[in-house]
Amino acid sequence: MTAEKGSAFLLKIGDGASPPAYRTVAGLRTTQLAINGEPVVITHKGSGGWRELLSGAGVRSVSVSAAGLFLGSDAEDAIRVHAMNGTLDDYELSFESGARMRGRFLVARLEYAGDFNGERNYSMALESSGAVESL
Repeated sequence: MTAEKGSAFLLKIGDGASPPAYRTVAGLRTTQLAINGEPVVITHKGSGGWRELLSGAGVRSVSVSAAGLFLGSDAEDAIRVHAMNGTLDDYELSFESGARMRGRFLVARLEYAGDFNGERNYSMALESSGAVESL
């Protein structure tokens, strides 16, 4: 297995079509992905004092956070509109290896910042709704 460049870990947003075409969210410097699983504990008296979990059960979700420079792209505008309206959209995460993850996400947080002598930047958090497929 070879190392992959962080700059090749891209967040893309769908164009609203079916099937969607994806546009890269430009200007991002940092993208993070967390795959979450809520365990279902099935420990009982015969477990010998050890916790037991039920395989394949519980709630799974994917969380994405990203931050970067604001460039005023169409993709950034779409994210702002979805954040203001509380609407879901299709997103894709792609990796240098060619692997991808696709699903519907809600913009849970969108923040803008800018210093008097620096660039305008933004950060966001996305939360999955429904299944996220790994391609």
